[in-house]
Amino acid sequence: ECILSGIMSVNGKKVLHMDRNSYYGGESASITPLEDLYKRFNLPGTPPESMGRGRDWNVDLIPKFLMANGQLVKMLLYTEVTRYLDFKVIEGSFVYKGGKIYKVPSTEAEALASSLMGLFEKRRFRKFLVYVANFDENDPRTFEGVDPKKTTMRDVYKKFDLGQDVIDFTGHALALYRTDDYLDQPCQETINRIKLYSESLARYGKSPYLYPLYGLGELPQGFARLSAIYGGTYMLNKPIEEIVIENGKVVGVKSEGEVARCKQLICDPSYVSDRVTKVGQVIRVICILSHPIKNTNDANSCQIIIPQNQVNRKSGAWGAGAAGAH
Repeated sequence: ECILSGIMSVNGKKVLHMDRNSYYGGESASITPLEDLYKRFNLPGTPPESMGRGRDWNVDLIPKFLMANGQLVKMLLYTEVTRYLDFKVIEGSFVYKGGKIYKVPSTEAEALASSLMGLFEKRRFRKFLVYVANFDENDPRTFEGVDPKKTTMRDVYKKFDLGQDVIDFTGHALALYRTDDYLDQPCQETINRIKLYSESLARYGKSPYLYPLYGLGELPQGFARLSAIYGGTYMLNKPIEEIVIENGKVVGVKSEGEVARCKQLICDPSYVSDRVTKVGQVIRVICILSHPIKNTNDANSCQIIIPQNQVNRKSGAWGAGAAGAH
């Protein structure tokens, strides 16, 4: 919502942004200081002294990384929100296999040295990556007999004779799918996802991911500032009493006895719980560790992916970690 209000303001729309919370970002906020995290989850007591100063912590409620060559980075550059943010490159991406953590290769040299695959598998995988890099959905000469709108990804893997371990790693660690449903869908989207991963990796070399230095909460704040510069109005701590509807159309929002009239309303589902249907849920766990993660070369920021069939689950389990300022 903050991103949209920023972009709409830049494009000349008159925007009023109200939030019932006292901070920006809603569910995607970064909670700081650490004491506030304890309060938010009703944890007894206060953080132990060994955790250092509470204000040195920013804990993301919904951790996310940015693809270095992805849509959001392009939006940040287009709107120049980059001037309000400092980014760091995540040090590496790792994948869990057979009880151990392996680095997802980020260079050809790393791929050749990786113990994730055998020598012949590496050659086939390299051929597959070259194919993906050259693939252009607007140029049939790059298809090599594959129909991007009909051929399934399962068949593309077969074409390159890739084994199950490599398929797991490609689908979950490169294309970033949570389940294996994509295998029987047309391959165009998967190929484009792997291409985006490779292009993002090419920008900085260590990993394809960027992360705001002081937590994800920096992003909505940056766009909020952008909106304000272009005449948008922000109201935090603003309770929403009613969404005013006339003839089946939203015409305004009522708060503290006043109605702000509007032509269009954008909000997250929690503001219109009577108009949405729950179709699933995500289980998140925030773990605060006192040590680097084993086999990650003591990386101070990394992503660890646990493919679903490594833990016998129907949907992918994910792990992501990014070190804060502490």
